[in-house]
Amino acid sequence: MNKEEFYKETEKLGIKLTNKQKEQLEEFYNILIEENKKINLTRIVKKEEVYLKHFYDSLTIVKAVDLRTIKTLCDVGTGAGFPGIVLKIVFPHLDITLIDSLQKRVNYLNETIEKLKLKNIKAIHTRSEDYKNKFDIVISRAVANLKKLLGYTMHLVEKNGYMIAMKANVEEELENIEKYLKKYKCKIDQLIKFNLPKEKSIRTLVIISKK
Repeated sequence: MNKEEFYKETEKLGIKLTNKQKEQLEEFYNILIEENKKINLTRIVKKEEVYLKHFYDSLTIVKAVDLRTIKTLCDVGTGAGFPGIVLKIVFPHLDITLIDSLQKRVNYLNETIEKLKLKNIKAIHTRSEDYKNKFDIVISRAVANLKKLLGYTMHLVEKNGYMIAMKANVEEELENIEKYLKKYKCKIDQLIKFNLPKEKSIRTLVIISKK
């Protein structure tokens, strides 16, 4: 997906990027590639693939929630900053906390935030199980099996908030999920399935709320 294709596809998601946002995404790509030479952040490095599999994929969260109505968001297991940093660039009003368990990645994330001149976003080195704050939306992209993920995330969800797991195919992960939903006092509200443009790989957004 080249940049023009990316802009067209994001418009289909209802997102009209400003020139500043386009420049920030390009700068983010350049920082990612440079830092990836020093620490292992991503195996996806070709620009067309980063724009599709990281940038566009991060923005598909809008299929599940209108982020314009959300104030606080937590990205659990953010890794190289997906979807958190992309969402901050495109929805600058969001107050975002990025959680990652590797100090090197957290250092990279905070340096990237500074270079991109982003405000009200921070990366924290901790295990999500040990973190205490509450958020309107908690997001986790390709981090852990759904059953484990409930334990990592549901305590972070504000009353009337949601956890959204960004997954590929989840059929196997949904087997025998009921006892885990009961344990963490939550329920699956919706599954949104779609295919990425161009390569057509499957994606699923699992939207989970507290009971």
